[in-house]
Amino acid sequence: MDEQPEPVQEPAPETGGGLDRRAELSEFLRTRRARLKPEDVGLPDFGRRRVPGLRREELAQLAGVSVAYYTRLEQGNGRNVSAEVLDAIARALRLTGAEHAHLTHLAKPKQHKKKQTARAEQVRPALRHLLDSIDAVPAYVVGRRSDILAWNRMAAALFGDWAELPAPERNWARLVFLRPDYRELYVEWDQKASDIVGYLRMDAGCHPDDPKLSALVGELSVKSEEFRRLWAAHDVKEKSYGVKRMRHPLVGDLTLSFETFRLVDEPEQSLITYHAEPDSASAEALRLLASWGADATRAGSGTPAQ
Repeated sequence: MDEQPEPVQEPAPETGGGLDRRAELSEFLRTRRARLKPEDVGLPDFGRRRVPGLRREELAQLAGVSVAYYTRLEQGNGRNVSAEVLDAIARALRLTGAEHAHLTHLAKPKQHKKKQTARAEQVRPALRHLLDSIDAVPAYVVGRRSDILAWNRMAAALFGDWAELPAPERNWARLVFLRPDYRELYVEWDQKASDIVGYLRMDAGCHPDDPKLSALVGELSVKSEEFRRLWAAHDVKEKSYGVKRMRHPLVGDLTLSFETFRLVDEPEQSLITYHAEPDSASAEALRLLASWGADATRAGSGTPAQ
């Protein structure tokens, strides 16, 4: 598999207000290589290293490619790289499924029409009706950049009434990193913050030319030291399922499981639901929030992000 890249003219840097895809590819590979130790991959360790992680020649050996080939790839030149080589590098780096997909997006990006990137995301009316009909479960729809697009009454009672916010502020990254009340809401705030940045990194790999995403990253990098640190780590994550512990100002501590349902017709949108174990204290707390209704917080019906 020791194939050599064809000599090509170096592409110009990314323009148009998006993220630099070549720089993203370079930093992602460098940070994934830096986290591996020789003993992790069955290689001998010959003592102290100037920098952490595997050397480029060690990674190239594991992947079955030349050092020159891997070096060009880590410098951001993913042009003409084959899927087989990417698979081999992903195995050598011990990438997760999400990381493997992110590497593929960065090295072999799909072409997106600018109109598709710029258009405002819409939530189908039938899906809004479904949200309204779910009485006991907090649920909302999230789109690209972790924008909150629609939600039900229970989500407003649990997270606060997003209808009171301007549309650009209905975004999980802005809420988690810039709002003190969300820092207090999540007991494991660090994990929530890490998850959000991982989701944004996945979006950046799919849409490096999205100026709104670039602007969001720039804003958060200026306003939040924690965001800058997490963004520099280049960790990626896909929305899935799990458990979140919260401390609600009205009902106290809750332990809630969440599930993510990706929409078939709008793959960049997901329906997120939260539920508690039956007959648990958290279930009783949710019932209390449901009984208070608008007295707990003014419910929002949600409007598309502008």
